[in-house]
Amino acid sequence: MVSAMEKLRFCVLAFSLLGFYVIAREEYMSAIGDPGMRRDSLRVAIEAWNQCNEVGEEVFGMGSPRMADCFDVDNSTSQVKLIHMVDERDNKLGISDGSYGGINASNVDVYAANKEIYLGDKCQVQDDPRPWQFWMIMVKSGNMDTLAATCPQNGKKSTPFPPEPGFPCFGLGCMNMPLIFHNYTSLQGDNDSNLKGSFYGTWDLNDDHVSKAAVSNGTSYFNITWEKEIGKGSWVFHHFLKTSSNYPWLMLYLRSDATEGFSGGYHYETRGMSKIVPKSPDFRVKFRLEVKQGGGPNSQFYLMDIGGCWKNNGRPCDREVTTDVTRYSEMIINPETNSWCKPESLKLCPPYHFFSNGTKIHRTDKENYPYDAYHLWCAPGNAEHVEEPYILCDPYSNPQAQEILQILPHPVWGEYGYPTRKGDGWIGDPRNWELDVGRLSQALYFYQVHSLVFLRSWPLVWDAAKLGIAYYFIGVFHVMQDPGTKPVERHWTSIDLGTEIYISSDQVAEWIVSDFDIVVPKLRMIHE
Repeated sequence: MVSAMEKLRFCVLAFSLLGFYVIAREEYMSAIGDPGMRRDSLRVAIEAWNQCNEVGEEVFGMGSPRMADCFDVDNSTSQVKLIHMVDERDNKLGISDGSYGGINASNVDVYAANKEIYLGDKCQVQDDPRPWQFWMIMVKSGNMDTLAATCPQNGKKSTPFPPEPGFPCFGLGCMNMPLIFHNYTSLQGDNDSNLKGSFYGTWDLNDDHVSKAAVSNGTSYFNITWEKEIGKGSWVFHHFLKTSSNYPWLMLYLRSDATEGFSGGYHYETRGMSKIVPKSPDFRVKFRLEVKQGGGPNSQFYLMDIGGCWKNNGRPCDREVTTDVTRYSEMIINPETNSWCKPESLKLCPPYHFFSNGTKIHRTDKENYPYDAYHLWCAPGNAEHVEEPYILCDPYSNPQAQEILQILPHPVWGEYGYPTRKGDGWIGDPRNWELDVGRLSQALYFYQVHSLVFLRSWPLVWDAAKLGIAYYFIGVFHVMQDPGTKPVERHWTSIDLGTEIYISSDQVAEWIVSDFDIVVPKLRMIHE
């Protein structure tokens, strides 16, 4: 009888001779500090950004727009207690506080970044393979004062230009940070068995009664409330976002960011929940989502939004903003969002679509290219060898150039667990999702190099060794853009979901997220 190990050695040798690698997949492990959001002792923070992902100016009395709610649950006595790591003094710190807490900065933008590190140190949890800090809630306004030239243009200093409809601004001060208020997590309910807290606020600084902003037209508002029963189930994050005429372009996301290095769209040292930064093609994202209000026809509700950063030469970003490029892939599930990628508008389509079996389809192939699977694609503003026709991404809404690929529900995404029809997962259709984000993100086109490794499963091991299903590579090809560049490894430092309501007043979005997790495989590379 031939032993299982002899079978394995034979297979490895056979594939090695062909230049292939064999990967034995054993099981999945969580890449985040709070798998499935089930840890009673919560770590959560909030950050506010202006159009170019900076602060610009602090709001008087609010401090720097970074706050945290981090606590441990103490069950050592009959009376449950919460031990908070961050107090109001910490959360209200601003640049006028000088170097208190060891926060040193020359301007409000750097101060906010350093304050995030300060809060992260207070909230940090030791773990393997590295510590983690908190879930990050991000709020952002798209207002931009074009006459002030505050935001750089593709990472370079910009010059003033007349107001444009695509950049809303009611006048001087339109890029302000919001008022942010905080209900610290507390014990509630019968026998103090429930936990509940919230962040909430408005961008309308003249609003004296923020509590009324949720229901009054003409006032912007956001609220994120988290609740959990001690010892049971997942944290439930309830999100609410409302635009106004003065603030018609607003964003609200729940993010799992890298615990160190850069996160998506952020050119400062970051803190977050992802103790392992997921890499294509090997990670999945799980969560439950219930959309209660959609935010109107211009709400780009992202079932999944992933952000990474690499240069057009394939090297990792290094905070040199003139050459760094933020890369985004986003699945929009609002059924009112239509495909702008069409045979007659190829500039909004990625040059290639890649099927999982390795088939590569050019956007001029009208019979086979899945135009309806894409909302749009735009190229980074510092790209030098883009295939025509193309459009460049908005050069102002990131501190550096950006590339955006937005996809829509379509049958081609079904094998990755993504929605296949308009309306899937929308209002009245709450779902538990398990998305093969890693494999999909590897198969998407991004400028620089597209390196697609398409996989076929084959039962390599059948015995009690329980190595599980093995995979072997059956093909690799590159679409080279910038000459002389090498294939890039796609690391995704931000994984999030939420909505971006684009330039529309008095729209309301509301949704609930729970059971969030990012899982990566425990892999054994077997090769000669």
